[in-house]
Amino acid sequence: MRHLLMATVLLPLAFGQAGSALAQSVSPVFQDNASEAERKAGNSQANAELFYMIQQLQGEIRRLQGRVEEQRNLIDRLTKQSRDRYIDLDQRILKLSEKVAEAPAAGAGTGDPSGQAGESGVKTKIYRQPSEEERSAYQKIQSLIHQEKNYDQAINGLYDFIDKYEEGDLTVNAYYWLGEVYLVENQLEQARQAFTIVATRYGDHRKASDAVYKLGVTLDRQGNKDQARARMETVVRDYPNTSAAELAKKYLESNNG
Repeated sequence: MRHLLMATVLLPLAFGQAGSALAQSVSPVFQDNASEAERKAGNSQANAELFYMIQQLQGEIRRLQGRVEEQRNLIDRLTKQSRDRYIDLDQRILKLSEKVAEAPAAGAGTGDPSGQAGESGVKTKIYRQPSEEERSAYQKIQSLIHQEKNYDQAINGLYDFIDKYEEGDLTVNAYYWLGEVYLVENQLEQARQAFTIVATRYGDHRKASDAVYKLGVTLDRQGNKDQARARMETVVRDYPNTSAAELAKKYLESNNG
């Protein structure tokens, strides 16, 4: 009876220890499987995030490449416009030179039928007065030059103005300011051509004295000292009592000898 009782007590204990040992032996397996699953899930999420970042970077690279291409096209277009404008000014000067060569030496092509001459000996011309629309367009260009300092847009506006309003009083001003803007932009050859148009074709206009003076300044900056001096002497001789003549005198005094 005592043996039976002890067996009854020991048997559950044996089964309990065996179950505990079995549980302990099985538990690491489940833990390892769970950890492996978590690692795989973590790797999968990291790969997804990396793929997303790569896609974003590739998209950004494509956008930057598009902007670079746009900038390249803009530079090419501006270069072509600048070249076309240079050719256009050159052709205008050539035509004016031909007119001057065909006209009499005195007041070549600048006189009106009345034949009245100004104090400089150049026949005067009555210029077409601008309309309100023309004045408004001109003032917008002046704002671009003086207030906004947007010289590229001002150059575009001046060319459009010259093409639309030929042979008007403000057209001569537009040629002059084209030279001024080119001078500020250090595009000396274009500035020289614009000032030459005013000095050659519109020698009796109120902007002529300033144009001849600025032509001298441009030639000086180009290194053509003798030609610059000749233009300054022309201002003093042909346009006395003007602010341009005073500036030309100062130039001649400072460059004497």
